Amino acid sequence: MPKRNIENAIVRMLKRKPFYGRFLLGLRREGGNGGHPLGVTVRDGVPTLAVNAPLFGAEPPQVQEGLLEHTIKHLIHLHMFRRKGRNNHDWDLACDLAINPSIEHLPADALLPRAFKLEEGLAAEEYYALLVDPFDTGSLKGYGTGNASRDSGGKKESGEDEEQSVATVDDHAIWDDADATPVRLAEEVVRGMVRDAYRACDGEVPADIRQVVAGMLAPSPIPWRQVLRQFVATAGRTGRQTTWMKEHRRFVHITPGTRKMRRLNLLIGIDVSDSTNSVELREAFAQELVRISRGRESTITVLYANSRIQRIDAFRGVASVVEIYEGGGFTDLRPVFSFARTMHPLPAAVIYLTDGIGPVPEPMEFPTLWVLTRDGEKPAPWGAEVRLEV
Repeated sequence: MPKRNIENAIVRMLKRKPFYGRFLLGLRREGGNGGHPLGVTVRDGVPTLAVNAPLFGAEPPQVQEGLLEHTIKHLIHLHMFRRKGRNNHDWDLACDLAINPSIEHLPADALLPRAFKLEEGLAAEEYYALLVDPFDTGSLKGYGTGNASRDSGGKKESGEDEEQSVATVDDHAIWDDADATPVRLAEEVVRGMVRDAYRACDGEVPADIRQVVAGMLAPSPIPWRQVLRQFVATAGRTGRQTTWMKEHRRFVHITPGTRKMRRLNLLIGIDVSDSTNSVELREAFAQELVRISRGRESTITVLYANSRIQRIDAFRGVASVVEIYEGGGFTDLRPVFSFARTMHPLPAAVIYLTDGIGPVPEPMEFPTLWVLTRDGEKPAPWGAEVRLEV
């Protein structure tokens, strides 16, 4: 039943607010352990919805939908990425103040601007400027005191501990997980999710986010090479290696220290249909992969596939990784992901050069980047996308 609660809530969203429902389908779901029903973040380049099933199931159906809309708006506005360099506590409150007035059926203790004697309709940055004390360095917990007073309607009394008096309705602690994902990559991932939801609901977008969605539907200003580099950097596995070049924290000169290593372990899928069988296209793709892997310990496995895997190549270091391979036949995108599950170690990420036309598996556990041709279509609601323009 706990799992059914979130599934039923998404089904209701698909019926009542199809854009939000479709957007939710693109999120990876996991269990949440915090004291909030929901939380949303981007972990290793993958938008993730954390669900505390007992707490979420205890809310009335309408409040469940309000909480889902709340987390969606945090992600669409990239609030977790705009927090860097700011006081976390005050920024978290400011983000809730910016989006809560437009959402119906939130929990009774949801933060609203009027409780702070502030007007509605401001951006998170504007609320933050009103909340934060410019001379406050924050407490040891990272909380600032703020300078905007909260009236009795917000349950704020003189002398009351401010850190305990206000709280967000969703889990913002997991926003820290987003720090490992570059902002440009996150923007492109969310942009792709917005495009998918927009197409799936025939352009029916709620009025309060129409302007934001319109901006994301515009052609991406981010070069595909930059997105590819950031995706690979985020997906690379972390390891450790002993080295005498760094002192050990405890034993200093008698024991070598350790340093982190980024191990690049990629699975590259190449659709061998006519749409990608271009010298210029594949050379540009290969050159960028070589540039990314140069100077790093790397293993790159390349699969040439149509309805089945036609050829497998493995490279280490900076060898040329993508050739012209004549395949023909119809395209099935599933075999590459089936192969990924058999690899030891498992790939850190899957990058698939394709036009996107063909059946796909259920949502993947591997971070996936769809590198699409100019006229290609993203084949699944999961994964990030980039359009290869050469």
